[in-house]
Amino acid sequence: MAPSKFSFNTVQREKNFRNLSKETVYPDLQKLTEVHIEAFNNLFGQFKKDKNGNTYSLMDLSIKNMLPVGFLDQDGNKVELWISNVVLDKCLLPEKHFSTTDRKIYPSECREGLRNYSGNLSAEISMRINDGPVTTMIQDLGPCPIMVKSNLCHLHKMGPQDLVKHKEESEDFGGYFILNGIEKIIRLLIAPKRNHVIVLNRPSLTKRGAGFSTLASVIRCVNEDETSITLTMHYLNDGNCMAKFYWKKIEYLIPAVLLMKALVPCSDKEIFDALVQNDLGNSLLLDRVEIMLRSFKSFNLYSQEECLKYLGNKFRVAFSPPDWYSDKEVGELLIKNAVLVHLKDNRDKFNLLCYMIRKVYAVASNEASPDNPDSPQNHEVLLGGHLFGNIIKERLYDFLVFFKRTVLSDLRMNPARVNVKDDRYIKKVLAKCPGEIGDKLRYFLATGNLVSRSGLDQSQFTGYTIIAEKLNFLRYISHFQCIHRGAFFAELKTTSVRKLLPEAWGFMCPVHTPDGSPCGLLNHLSHKCKITTQYNDVSGVPAILAELGMSQLVNGCTNNPKAITVQLDGRIVGWCSPAVGARIAKELRHLKVEGNRDIPLDLEIGFVPPSNGGQYPGLFLFSSPSRMSRPVKYLANGKTDIVGPFEQVYMDIACLKEDIVPGITTHMDFHPTDILSTVANLTPFSDFNQSPRNMYQCQMGKQTMGTPAQALKYRSDNKLYRLQTGQTPIVRPNLHNAYGMDEFPNGTNAVVAVISYTGYDMEDAMILNKGAHERGFGYGTIYKTENVDLNEFKDKRDPMTFAFGLGPNPNPKILEHLDPDGLPRLGTSLKEGDPFFAFHNTLTGKVVIKRYKSTETGIVDEVKLLANPADKKPLEKIQIRLRVPRPPVIGDKFSSRHGQKGVCSMKLPSVDMPFSESGIQPDVIINPHAFPSRMTIGMFVESLAAKAGALHGVAQDATPFQFNEDFPAADYFGEQLLKAGYSYHGNEPMYSGITGEEFHADIYLGIVYYQRLRHMVSDKYQVRTTGPVNSLTMQPLKGRKNQGGIRFGEMERDSLLAHGTSFLLQDRLMNCSDYSQCHVCRKCSSIVSPISVAPTTISASRTVTCRLCNSEEHIDVVALPYVFRYLTSELMAMNIKLEVAVRE
Repeated sequence: MAPSKFSFNTVQREKNFRNLSKETVYPDLQKLTEVHIEAFNNLFGQFKKDKNGNTYSLMDLSIKNMLPVGFLDQDGNKVELWISNVVLDKCLLPEKHFSTTDRKIYPSECREGLRNYSGNLSAEISMRINDGPVTTMIQDLGPCPIMVKSNLCHLHKMGPQDLVKHKEESEDFGGYFILNGIEKIIRLLIAPKRNHVIVLNRPSLTKRGAGFSTLASVIRCVNEDETSITLTMHYLNDGNCMAKFYWKKIEYLIPAVLLMKALVPCSDKEIFDALVQNDLGNSLLLDRVEIMLRSFKSFNLYSQEECLKYLGNKFRVAFSPPDWYSDKEVGELLIKNAVLVHLKDNRDKFNLLCYMIRKVYAVASNEASPDNPDSPQNHEVLLGGHLFGNIIKERLYDFLVFFKRTVLSDLRMNPARVNVKDDRYIKKVLAKCPGEIGDKLRYFLATGNLVSRSGLDQSQFTGYTIIAEKLNFLRYISHFQCIHRGAFFAELKTTSVRKLLPEAWGFMCPVHTPDGSPCGLLNHLSHKCKITTQYNDVSGVPAILAELGMSQLVNGCTNNPKAITVQLDGRIVGWCSPAVGARIAKELRHLKVEGNRDIPLDLEIGFVPPSNGGQYPGLFLFSSPSRMSRPVKYLANGKTDIVGPFEQVYMDIACLKEDIVPGITTHMDFHPTDILSTVANLTPFSDFNQSPRNMYQCQMGKQTMGTPAQALKYRSDNKLYRLQTGQTPIVRPNLHNAYGMDEFPNGTNAVVAVISYTGYDMEDAMILNKGAHERGFGYGTIYKTENVDLNEFKDKRDPMTFAFGLGPNPNPKILEHLDPDGLPRLGTSLKEGDPFFAFHNTLTGKVVIKRYKSTETGIVDEVKLLANPADKKPLEKIQIRLRVPRPPVIGDKFSSRHGQKGVCSMKLPSVDMPFSESGIQPDVIINPHAFPSRMTIGMFVESLAAKAGALHGVAQDATPFQFNEDFPAADYFGEQLLKAGYSYHGNEPMYSGITGEEFHADIYLGIVYYQRLRHMVSDKYQVRTTGPVNSLTMQPLKGRKNQGGIRFGEMERDSLLAHGTSFLLQDRLMNCSDYSQCHVCRKCSSIVSPISVAPTTISASRTVTCRLCNSEEHIDVVALPYVFRYLTSELMAMNIKLEVAVRE
């Protein structure tokens, strides 16, 4: 596989920059946030289509599936309440605002003005009395955050030309919210696969009660409105089964037979047949079913109606139904909203319940193995837009319930004033209801905390949102591909949830994960992996399955005990033999890839064949949203097929052409790099490196001081890092161009010599050519933003009396630094203690000068006046942006793109630098010892390739997995070097810059793309002589911001002891920490008993006496750490005496 031929595209890039197009130049970049935007669009756009062609939004389905709310008034009238419609407007100025004809508010205005990008949320509340006419009221629910570039955003479908006009990046791809000027993302979370039964084997399940075993079958049922309820079927030690679910965070247990009898009218014989499935030779199964049926006799419930009434009576309080609901109706409400909610038909629920029991019985008898809940095969993705919709639905229902409770409270307190037919009374009740749903949504996005009455079937309540930091462009785009296992799993001590499993191939990147505590929990999607966001129309699939040989259901039973179930989105649609199931899966796949019979391309076809104690068999079809999928090549016709993690396990997919086995292999990856994330794909020649180095580069690439944005002028981030001298890399993978990385350069091409030259390059240190530094190598800038709000300087209850400015009689000395308006001049250099800004009291005339506190010099880059266009208040907020120059200094961190990081140890003058025969001086010198243990061969190859590329003026393709033993990279690039007249191996004779003599060995000299990391010594150095101390222990405070001390811990103590300098410990841990003097009694060895006695006469002096010995003779003064005295006092409070032995 020869490397691709491509150029730097400099001319085309400049042309696009000067003449912006109307359509996006980098479509792959726009696809990064596709899943986030589509999930949000589902809220009020098309989400599901029924058989008749009617389309529904997620909000429509949420309203449709909301629990009924109603009550009886004092006259016995039935009052029903429901939400009939929910509308979210675009972000607009209030209608009363007459200063402009264009009411649109764009994201850049909210970003700069530190405001929220939100639209007004409103709902239509309908009410009906005694089946009479429907009354509709419009309720304002407050401003709701809007996702940027969604169908409710003004930037929707805008191209680069229009985006730049509205102060955005030319290729801004949206997918985030703006809260208080900060960009926030709802992160992707891993959730259990919906509507699929898995069996767990967990010791913790035995804690549910006496008789519970370690086995349970679990299904996470997701309704059409994306609300979910998990149903667990516990296997008891006596063979019985107990169903469990949570409702409003309360756990409920129901016997399995009770549920089955409540679902459909059936006899014990029918239940027996449905569970046994003609497998009469399985004695273990027969015994367990018999025990389960016999144990239910004690309930004395026989018909479906009796069971429903029993359930309705027990759950009436939990479900709070309308007062006129009978017990039977409440039982039906329970069945509909808490038991297998993804199914509408009770017979389907009955069949699936039987399947859950059969599967857990099969695992209990070792016929099948438990499922792995940590496998991507059993996972899907929780999308932010769908979670957003669940929160809105719950808050709307809470609003109706509060309305009901308010009326009922009035009925108890004063029935005479309650008149539900009077519009004025209804408006009064509505005014009392907490309708600010928008506030709850903003709180959720701002904090990431989920405040929910029901818990929304989630295992965590924190960590849902993150800030979309623009540290650099790589970090920014990685936020949208990041997928987290869940905050709950971060607390577990087990490592099984962190392991990289084979099932993740092609769906999750194997190298792009942090190397710290989140390792394996915080992963990133592969760049080809897509998340489905809508329901597909699969109404015609059961008929196709029947044509292909599936036997349809007859009372939920089959005559063949070895038959396997055929399930479509968690609904059992038929049975078939294993041989027929394999044929159906093969033919159905061929039909969907060919595009025949309206079968969706992303339909997941998972055929699990029977095995001896393996996974429970069946043919499982999935078409629901939130599934991971990826494209592969279907070898039968060469077209693209979409596969999912469940089916991939049982397919034979070749990675390369050499892997194809005729007659067995059915699919092939388009390219081996499909398994890597976007950031991991940008590491050149990553297949040559040891895998931990690629992991390190994925992290360090996101910590690089690069180019975070082009519209820097319109950003208001607290801190932005910018590299002034960014370059396009000579060596770059193919995806570098596809994602437009040249728009945001992240480093510099540096001439690197691998030589041990001065001794200053030991331990990963690097020597920087002072001439290169003076020419701008690695020169960076930090933009710091200070937000000033005058409201912070006054009491909350007082009116605003402050205004920016120096007052009528400004001080001439202050005018040297500030303008009369109290704001600093642009370009002013500020040092510590200089006036920063000023304001005065309009009543008293007192001027307050606020001074610059940082010890680092800053230059005023921009001053913005912030005001809300909807308000008519005087100026209260300003924003001052400072520019802090950061040239590289000794101690700053640098890194190549191969995880080879090091600090700058010295800047060597150019005259002392070694030089080659052609006069080339290296910009960077690194030690050869950096390579043997790290095995970053990719860096060697990059050095060769970039050197050849620079000599020939071409860009080199560094896409991984192109070279092999038959086509070595060293030969390919070595030949290019030979043609340019250089050594085939990249070595060159070099001469000492100090002596002028030639080195005895040739030096490996080439070009490597170097990154400057944000870890700078200017941000970390800490010096302290004296400073603040802790008032309790008298020890120095911690923290650089607090002017605290430098940490001295156990390892530092051990190092001093090992060096034989133990006396230094007294200096470090006492003299320079909490040195104090106190009195001690040598006789009783106490430092607590000596007390100071006041003199009795004028001529006498104060004396110190031991209270225990009642003597002054044995008192001495000793030096002790103050914290020891504090410890003694604490022990004394607990009646424990501490003695101090004193020797002369």
